[in-house]
Amino acid sequence: MQLIGQTNIDFLGRRHFFLGLSAALLAAGAISAALNGGLKFGIDFKGGTLVYVKFTEEPDLNRIRSVLTDKGLSVATLQPFEDSPDSHELKIDLDLAGDFVETSGKAQVIDTLREIYPVAGGKLDFNNAGSEALAQALMSNASLRAAGHSSQDLQRSAAALIAWRDQAPYFGLVSDSSELAGVQGVPPSVASAAAEAVEMGAFHISGVEVVGPKIGGELQWQALKAVLFALAGMLVYLAFRFEWIYGVAAVIAVFHDVFITIGFFSIFGREIELTVVAALLTLVGYSMNDTIVIFDRVRENRTASRRSSLTELLNRSINQTLSRTVLTSGLTLVAVACLFIFGGEVLRGFSFALVIGVLVGTYSSIFVASPVLLWGQQRMTSGAAGRRRRRRI
Repeated sequence: MQLIGQTNIDFLGRRHFFLGLSAALLAAGAISAALNGGLKFGIDFKGGTLVYVKFTEEPDLNRIRSVLTDKGLSVATLQPFEDSPDSHELKIDLDLAGDFVETSGKAQVIDTLREIYPVAGGKLDFNNAGSEALAQALMSNASLRAAGHSSQDLQRSAAALIAWRDQAPYFGLVSDSSELAGVQGVPPSVASAAAEAVEMGAFHISGVEVVGPKIGGELQWQALKAVLFALAGMLVYLAFRFEWIYGVAAVIAVFHDVFITIGFFSIFGREIELTVVAALLTLVGYSMNDTIVIFDRVRENRTASRRSSLTELLNRSINQTLSRTVLTSGLTLVAVACLFIFGGEVLRGFSFALVIGVLVGTYSSIFVASPVLLWGQQRMTSGAAGRRRRRRI
């Protein structure tokens, strides 16, 4: 499909402007990281306790932070879910302070939130209770024992009630105890006793993640090695297929893409997680592929027109592949933009990296890799000419 007709744009003639733009973007990212005290790493890399909480109404972030801090918990971030602000879901990121395990981290957050959202009458909080705690509450009911309900029956009923709570449309947060009467597999007398024994809390802990600092440090090193090995492998491939200077130009352009993408994470205050590393590796392959298409056309044009200068060959090759570049990158950008908009909070960092990466990767194939290749070839040519002059002398 020919989206753009034949063009004759002097891309290399504008290289100084775009290289300056790249330098400005890199500097902006570096300055942002310096002002913010470094990059913002997710729990995967820095370690800590991550607790997901769902509230019945909009939570008071300032009050929650204040109470958590008073309890001695170091709060890194309190982040509402961007894709569903009306759901009143909150991500509480606690810095690792001591040897947290999953149960203790969850228990401390529940105890802290319960000070802000207390349960009336000392009753069992149904929205945060497990099946065993609910079964104990039912077994302590004398009327149920008198009616002949065995411990096994009450345990099965408790498990059914908790399973019902955690399914759609409640997802762990029930607001009306009268709804327990409609749970399938639970006798009406048991459901009525459960409704009397519990209180519907104002929040529900939907998930807890815990990563130790040692594991986080190891993941950082593994992620760095993955990116570096990917770049080294591509450098070897390009040096074998073309010339080593082509590989160097392509790898410099990919480094440019990765650093600018990471810089945007700092500018927009986004966390770098393992999914972001996966996106960066995807970006490395995508950007490199786009650069190879242009370099391959350069090689074809050099064979067909040996008298043309490298500047002319680069401009001609970029213009000849421009339609393909715009069409491929445009469709890819539409896909990753839809993923960013509709993919949810879990994929937000991954899709954000791809959106920035596709834009920057397409730009760098034209305005970074090609000028670096031209500069490298000119240096090699001038160096060879200087050596020939010295030999004549």
